Amino acid sequence: MDERIRLRLDVSYDGTDFSGWAAQPTRRTVAGVLTELLDLVLGAGTVTGLTVAGRTDAGVHATGQVCHLDLPTEVWRQHEGRLLRRLARLLPPDVRVRAMTEVPADFDARFSATFRRYEYRVTDAPWGAEPLRRTDTLAWPKPLDLAALNAAAAGLVGEHDFAAYCRRKENATTLREVTRLDWRRDPDGILVATVQADAFCQNMVRSLVGAMLVAGDGRRPVEWPAGLLTRRERSSEVTVAPAHGLALVEVGYPADPAEYARRADLTRRLRVPVAEG
Repeated sequence: MDERIRLRLDVSYDGTDFSGWAAQPTRRTVAGVLTELLDLVLGAGTVTGLTVAGRTDAGVHATGQVCHLDLPTEVWRQHEGRLLRRLARLLPPDVRVRAMTEVPADFDARFSATFRRYEYRVTDAPWGAEPLRRTDTLAWPKPLDLAALNAAAAGLVGEHDFAAYCRRKENATTLREVTRLDWRRDPDGILVATVQADAFCQNMVRSLVGAMLVAGDGRRPVEWPAGLLTRRERSSEVTVAPAHGLALVEVGYPADPAEYARRADLTRRLRVPVAEG
């Protein structure tokens, strides 16, 4: 059997024209584009095991996505000095591979991760989003109060059953630990929510944002988003915020590579599918 090597890829993409990360036979996806180009450059079937940290949905962006793949060591040695620049020439402009790094064989982009961090951008300017940021910033039709947004966010931090905010999957837990959830208003007036957790269930981040926004504009009390945590089914009162305001900005891993396998084993015991927020 040929000796194989594992590579970590750091990837960015504009999700506007992608039907999400996961490969689909009839749709343009990030994984599909990457696989097609790697097959073209390295040979069909040379790359195996493409695994991503967080499977983002259609329209969701990433500046800090991570995936891993395996390929024959000999092939990597032949191409490692020029593969990154070659991909830069061949990939479409809405996806970039920013780094390719050799990692231990027990590194798992999905299960070795210790956290995922997303940001959601919103403008409450009366004229809407600036034209150059229209694809990554939600235009909200009402003024938003930063203090109210942060008060609503505070009640959602910690380990909770987020069933009210998740699209439930069979045999999958909706228990998650949110380690950071806060809002800031940048100098340009844009409101940015930062949401960090060990993992997210499907639609969770955008559902949380949707609940906080109606508290931030005064239509719901600031206690309302946290009050939904008592529910054990998805709440029909929560509107999922549009995909285009969301971006995966960072995935964390143990500082010591020797911890990759232990972290992966722990994650597998704790829960099943890891999905986009």
